[in-house]
Amino acid sequence: MPWVYLFLAGIFEIGFAISLKLTDGFTKVIPIITFFIFSIFGMWFLNKAMQSIPVGTAYAIWTGIGAVGVTIIGVFWFKDPVNFWRMFFMCTIIVSLVGLKVATKV
Repeated sequence: MPWVYLFLAGIFEIGFAISLKLTDGFTKVIPIITFFIFSIFGMWFLNKAMQSIPVGTAYAIWTGIGAVGVTIIGVFWFKDPVNFWRMFFMCTIIVSLVGLKVATKV
């Protein structure tokens, strides 16, 4: 169950970051509200995951899920640039996240 909590925390991290962009400098009310909701749930799930998963592993995977997820959404929704090196390094993050999961006995 801790890995499910960590995955959910990562999903909420993606929502938190996208909401932050949509606040337009904290001038739009609905994105500000979603920003805080995603933040609270993300931290709650991360806290639950860290009760069983080592803190360094949990934090690295949480931020990695967020980084990869936000990059994917950025490319498709915000038309962020795509090039070989960006995708190459995103793949190295994914491989590292899988490696951390495999190397952690929980």
